[in-house]
Amino acid sequence: MKRKRIVIIGGGFAGLNLARKLAKANLYDIVLVDKQNHHMFQPLVYQVASARLEPSSISFPFRALFRRRKAVDFRYATVKNIDTEKRCVQTSMGDIPYDKLVIATGCRTNFFGNENLKQYTMAMKTTQQTTHIRNTILAKFEKIMFVDAEEREELMNLVIVGAGPTGVELSGAFAEMKRNILPKDYPNHDFSTLKIILLEGGPSTLGAMSEQSQKWSLRYLREMGVDVRLNTVVDDYDGHVLKLKSGELIPTQSVIWAAGVKGNTLPGIDENVTIRSRYRVNRFSQVENYPDIYAIGDISYMESPKYPKGMPQLANVAINQGKMLAKNMVREHKGQSLEPFEYHDKGTMATIGKHKAVVELPFVKMQGYFAWLIWMALHLMLILSVRNKLIVFYNWAWSYITGDSSLRLILKDEKDREASRSNE
Repeated sequence: MKRKRIVIIGGGFAGLNLARKLAKANLYDIVLVDKQNHHMFQPLVYQVASARLEPSSISFPFRALFRRRKAVDFRYATVKNIDTEKRCVQTSMGDIPYDKLVIATGCRTNFFGNENLKQYTMAMKTTQQTTHIRNTILAKFEKIMFVDAEEREELMNLVIVGAGPTGVELSGAFAEMKRNILPKDYPNHDFSTLKIILLEGGPSTLGAMSEQSQKWSLRYLREMGVDVRLNTVVDDYDGHVLKLKSGELIPTQSVIWAAGVKGNTLPGIDENVTIRSRYRVNRFSQVENYPDIYAIGDISYMESPKYPKGMPQLANVAINQGKMLAKNMVREHKGQSLEPFEYHDKGTMATIGKHKAVVELPFVKMQGYFAWLIWMALHLMLILSVRNKLIVFYNWAWSYITGDSSLRLILKDEKDREASRSNE
């Protein structure tokens, strides 16, 4: 009997966990499609952007991950369209027929329709974007010493928009770089006037966490010298001046956009089954009106008694949705009843700097040194390979002892250099 083919689009937390669990069961032929050839550990991308870790430390090639799983076929391709009538995924590498389709495409940066923000700010959703931030910021530091006063002011303002976990962690990392690393790298230049500016449209940092964690994170950031501005909304940006809704102008050449996300929906699926750029699914992850198409992770919108407004877009939700869908597909193959998914919150956390973190577990909230240790231990445990765990641990230990990550490489080819010159 010919085995059914399951096509999974997207190798983030949701898609990867689904593929690994299904491959272990060895009941289906699996095709994993992704426009990247690797899975990236998103919670640590800010450390790549701030030159604390190399991209390879938190990236895992799909072919290496599934080397011993012959049931999994990886396709390095971009999805162009879903033909639901022919049950086929049309990609840049040809058509892929399916019996069941799983959409796990995650999210992309939301610029809220502002094309200038999209063109001139820096997003941080992919390995390439994260590396671009590192290259750009380090190149600006090299340039500061050789420009006139007007341009120097632009270079000395580093702006991060959005005070969720990514924005808070990135702000803290750059604040530590300003304090501990730049004076050593540039002993003949004064970086004391470098401003790390964190803009947040809401009334608090870490808006999804408790009031206690919000207060502590804000306190930590301000103690570290970050200029945190709450209830502040960006209006426009031209690459040199950031305009706020209040009318204030901030001269800057470096704006990192961490202010929002929207789902990576695909052509071919009826837009009427989406809500806020996410596919509406039932408790078994089936897309509304498409019984053989599923959506999991950030791209899915699933309501439940605990989450009547949809489950949060968190890594833990994506991981567990992937595992549950794999379990249900195995149960379906064996003729057993399916289990509805429910998310049980195991806690959230964010780190701001050395010895500074906030952690919220189901029965306890904490901050400071112990919370920082918990944050490090958990993230180290979640990294996929032993090799990468050791690399990350070594880099963290070296940075802790010396205060220096020693990873500040600017990696640009000639086309990058020419593009940079043309934009100046």
